[in-house]
Amino acid sequence: MPHSDEVSGQAAGEPVGSDAGSAAAPSGMDLAQLYNETLEQVGKVVYGQETAVKFCLAALFSNGHALLEGVPGIAKTTLVRTVGSTLSMSFSRVQFTPDLLPNDITGSHMYRADKGTFEFRDGPIFANFVLADEINRAPAKTQSALLEAMQEGTVTQEREVHELPKPFTVFATQNPVEHEGTYPLPLAQLDRFMFKILLDYPDANAEERILTLHHGVASLGSLEEFAVERTADVATVLQAREHIRATFVRPEVITYVQSLLAATRDDPNLMVGASPRSGLALLMGAKSLARFEGRDFVMPDDIKAAFLPSLRHRVVLAPTAELEGMGADDALGQVLNAVEVPR
Repeated sequence: MPHSDEVSGQAAGEPVGSDAGSAAAPSGMDLAQLYNETLEQVGKVVYGQETAVKFCLAALFSNGHALLEGVPGIAKTTLVRTVGSTLSMSFSRVQFTPDLLPNDITGSHMYRADKGTFEFRDGPIFANFVLADEINRAPAKTQSALLEAMQEGTVTQEREVHELPKPFTVFATQNPVEHEGTYPLPLAQLDRFMFKILLDYPDANAEERILTLHHGVASLGSLEEFAVERTADVATVLQAREHIRATFVRPEVITYVQSLLAATRDDPNLMVGASPRSGLALLMGAKSLARFEGRDFVMPDDIKAAFLPSLRHRVVLAPTAELEGMGADDALGQVLNAVEVPR
């Protein structure tokens, strides 16, 4: 069974979704300041991935799960571990491999000879902040072990339901599916992720900084050398959750989101369009981005910024579009440009 590492880590894990809220936000918290402080700490280790960091923090502070995709060696795991080190919470890492079993993640019943009974032993998923590293290296049966945990916040073993810690979030990394030895995640599991975040190579300046500052470090796993400071604990994240939920959304913006969802279902380039759950994730992501900017209301620009990360993994391209070399982002970009933006 994989071992869980006790490091600083945290995240939030309620089902993603929100209404057009008008509830008063809890007082005594500056979420924009918290975001900037956390961004500064992560920036001590990870360079040239500012957009990816922003959406990781948006998922973290709005009860979502995040999937990070990119080629090996561009700091996917380091990014997640660095975010974890800014949080005073339990952290667990699971390295996904082809021979990993579902019970290796969720836990199993062990026989206690002294008591003559079987007792449930927690798996590494029983942590506030879970890093599922290279999730698409394991077959679908093992990947699906995360489904109930990500959606319900529970694990069921031998008809017993075990509650996961609160808050709870999963940050998963994967290599592009065209690489050998990988298994594409089922659509049902992809739908549990609030965002699919694509990481690319850093620009020249960021890469030079990486080479300059990291080559003398013993290991990128030794984050202590970078003096990353903690910025949040359980109470902070739970309070951030309430602030984001209370962010106001105008009816015109709700209509805009519905129009975008409907447009994906009518687009000939898409065989499967966006579901209502996609719209809820999009709204929650937009609320987070608004709070990061110091606003208590959502603007259409927030919707546009969160559109691709929220939907790119929830739609399926039509075969003809795939043959033409089109990607999900290309099709969704056309939808975004075609739908009228409210003023």
